[in-house]
Amino acid sequence: MMIVPSPQKKTPAKPPPNSPEPEREKASRRTKPVAPFFAPKNLAPSSDIPSSSPAFATPAHTLRPFQAPAPAKAAILPIILPPATLRPLAFRTFTKKHNLTLTSSALQELATFIGRHCGSGWREQGLAEKVLEEVSRAWKNRNGGVIVDGSSAELKDILKTLEGNMSGGKIIIGPRGISRQNSLLLEPADDADHSKTRLGLRPTASLLRNDSQGSMGMSNLGFADEPDDDAAVKDARRWLKVVHAFEQPRFVYNVAKKHFERDPSKPSILPVAAHRTDMFRNRFNVIHQRLLRNEAFQTSAVAGSRGSTLRRTASSALQSHKITPISNLLGRHGSHHMLLGMLVILPTGSLAISDLTGTIMLDLSHAVSIPENSAWFTPGMIVLIDGVYEEEEESMGKGLSGSSGVGGTIGGRFQGFFIGQPPCEKRKATLGVSGPDGGADHTIGGGFGWIDFLGVGSERAVGSRMRKLEQRLLRQPALAEPDDPWRGRIVIIGELNLDQPRSLQALKKILGLYASDPEGSTPMTFVLTGNFTSHAVMARGGSGGSIEYKEFFDALASTLADYPMLLTTATFVFVPGDNDGWVSAFSGGSAVPLPRKAVPDLFTSRIRRVFAAANSEAGLPNNSSTNGDAKKGGEAIWTTNPSRLTLFGPSHELVLFRDDISARLRRASVRLKTKAKEPTAAGDEDVAMVGAAAEAEVMDVDTEDNNNPPGGQLQQQPDAAAAAEVPYDVGAARKLVKTLLDQGFLAPFRQAVRPIHWDYAAALYLYPLPTAVVLVDTTAPPFCITYEGCHVMNPAGVLVTGKKGAARWVEYDVGRVGKVRECTF
Repeated sequence: MMIVPSPQKKTPAKPPPNSPEPEREKASRRTKPVAPFFAPKNLAPSSDIPSSSPAFATPAHTLRPFQAPAPAKAAILPIILPPATLRPLAFRTFTKKHNLTLTSSALQELATFIGRHCGSGWREQGLAEKVLEEVSRAWKNRNGGVIVDGSSAELKDILKTLEGNMSGGKIIIGPRGISRQNSLLLEPADDADHSKTRLGLRPTASLLRNDSQGSMGMSNLGFADEPDDDAAVKDARRWLKVVHAFEQPRFVYNVAKKHFERDPSKPSILPVAAHRTDMFRNRFNVIHQRLLRNEAFQTSAVAGSRGSTLRRTASSALQSHKITPISNLLGRHGSHHMLLGMLVILPTGSLAISDLTGTIMLDLSHAVSIPENSAWFTPGMIVLIDGVYEEEEESMGKGLSGSSGVGGTIGGRFQGFFIGQPPCEKRKATLGVSGPDGGADHTIGGGFGWIDFLGVGSERAVGSRMRKLEQRLLRQPALAEPDDPWRGRIVIIGELNLDQPRSLQALKKILGLYASDPEGSTPMTFVLTGNFTSHAVMARGGSGGSIEYKEFFDALASTLADYPMLLTTATFVFVPGDNDGWVSAFSGGSAVPLPRKAVPDLFTSRIRRVFAAANSEAGLPNNSSTNGDAKKGGEAIWTTNPSRLTLFGPSHELVLFRDDISARLRRASVRLKTKAKEPTAAGDEDVAMVGAAAEAEVMDVDTEDNNNPPGGQLQQQPDAAAAAEVPYDVGAARKLVKTLLDQGFLAPFRQAVRPIHWDYAAALYLYPLPTAVVLVDTTAPPFCITYEGCHVMNPAGVLVTGKKGAARWVEYDVGRVGKVRECTF
């Protein structure tokens, strides 16, 4: 009888009894799968007991149960989708629904992507609409801006991420696709943890919540949807951040896209000369685009279609102004125009106005300011001038300042009759914010709300959440305990000359008043500004100046050490002046280039040790070692001049600036024609007083009756004569504030008067308007004034001039107004 051998592989010889087979080899042989190519096609159900005879060709071990293969993805036939066919649908989704603007390159990228992954059913099945909706949401979450550019890396990353989550032309949303909460918020450059999240797997512990929120500008804020109920979250100082001038993001206004873009170039202290021209061009473009959005410079299409009869009867309030480029004045002798340009001085010493198209000589001998005596006008400012263009004969050419046209100067002159500052724009209008201040029903539409100007998160991304957090941490505790002092206070101490012993005595008195407040109700921030010496000590030469300079800060450290409770519960911010090191070593106290760096750590080391010792005695960690711990200790921050202080992200922005700008404005201002004060009839007096009252309504002095600067609080009174009598100090403060905020720049002077680091000029912009400005100017009277929603404060010097033993400072309630306070010591 013939025995038929089994078709399976021969079983290897059994090892001898004394050498047992390792268990690992047994397990590997038992779990080794059979190659799919050699597997039998039709397998009969096998028994759990192996066959006793090899003739039946049964395997030694049971086969795995049959598993149905995973369904294959639905096949999509790619098509070529013309961008013009997709344009109506993209317009409805991006522009009408999300207020975004698509460029032609972005439309081409989207048409190619939809045609490749959605196929012929992109319109009938609604596949393209879902893709466009997801792309628009992802673009907003990444803070991409209003203009969607096809060449941008953000759009390519979004499409690349979206491509891995599509099946059959549809976007997979669920456990195996992208989630709606973190839809397309992960960067494609991240590693395997982010890939697991996109594939629906559970991420490892290294993927934190902040990673998914980084694209919305929230990672630097430490914000969580449901904060833990501990001491760190209850302290608003956790969301306080000081932005130094050299670390502030640099943005440039793109005229073609009508949007702000990040400056890709690397900043330098010694840049090429072309960067100076770029700085002035960007200043002009920012003011010009702001001016075109003003109602007075917008032409109504309805009014333009009416007849000439209606235009003659229209009121002057409805007439719109039109800005004429300087180059368009040629050949238009005797015509009336309004110019927007910068006041400059020609090489011959004549005054001229210049814009991006040319320069023309200016005659302001008959010009008056509108409103009268309401602002300063100096060379270096961008102003509005209304007047008449007058050509000159060729025989009357005056070289560089006349009709020769050398250096872009056109012939003739411009006779100005009215001159004024470009009107300011409120912060809400710039960011596109509507609704009551501080309310929970803020809505954002349009504007620059998606731009993160300071690196703390944009208004659209984190603004509403930060306001809710502020309401819980600051507003509600203040309402619950109205008798206790408010935690959300910022104490602003003016010029503190440490070389004068009376200044340290005044500082002790001020700190002693706040140290007596109940625990948990002390101010969260103290701002101390220079000059920290009354003259440039380090300019004397040798090592004696630096040693003496350090001894002054050691004396300040001894004063601060007497108040440990303030050192452990508050943040002290120090802003330098022109007399502080190191820059004063060669400037001698004169105007130095802005922005300027902080006081070196070499001189402030003892102050830092005082804060570290106070935190260690209280059992609190230093600021450098806190990462969301239970409680945060006090800290000392030496910042630049100027700098920004933000609280709750973009909700509150406080500009800190130390400069004697009033004296510089008086020295460099242009003299204008003033009206002679003559006795007039009663009717004329009424007209003049109505104008004065209207001017008084523009700006309000926010002080309290018991602690107010000279002039007190200005209120709208029915008596016009009382409204016309504005004290000199109040009028000077209004004039300074209006000039600075209308210019939107902290140093609107010529480079010879106030030099600027060209590549770091972004730190000097006041656009969008901050919520508050601390302008420490010892040559101006102390004041607290609100103009166009921006609160400007000037504490002047800590020592009151003309009073012996009197100290002065400003106490600012965050989100409200400040008040000038005085005390005796």
